[in-house]
Amino acid sequence: MSVALRNAQCAVPVRRAALRRAVCALRAALGASRFDVGLICAGNGLMRRLNGAYRQRTEPTDVLSFPFHRVAAGELPRPRCRDEYNLGDIFLGVEYIQQQCRATGEDFDSVLAVTAAHGLCHLLGYQHNTKHEWQQV
Repeated sequence: MSVALRNAQCAVPVRRAALRRAVCALRAALGASRFDVGLICAGNGLMRRLNGAYRQRTEPTDVLSFPFHRVAAGELPRPRCRDEYNLGDIFLGVEYIQQQCRATGEDFDSVLAVTAAHGLCHLLGYQHNTKHEWQQV
């Protein structure tokens, strides 16, 4: 299936093809290649609004995931029809990630791929509210 990638910001250049390849490889490694994923690259303004609306936090963040299915950690959904072959949407706070990379000296594209993996884990039911959950992720 596909990775639908939308760049909804213009503050940070994003290597879209490389990001799409990384997410496709991650889906394959997790056994989820047959599922669609939406990937949205967002600036701080949109991430701040989404974080406020869904997590009651007023600051931007690096990633927010909106799963299509509710599944136990590590389980794949069991779709009943073609329209349900969807894992959900991942919003990547690329402006926030770039700011963090500048502060730490880390490579932006590498951190972006790892952050997308983090978001994909959330779509597959993983959480990190406890130390044990964080270790699973």
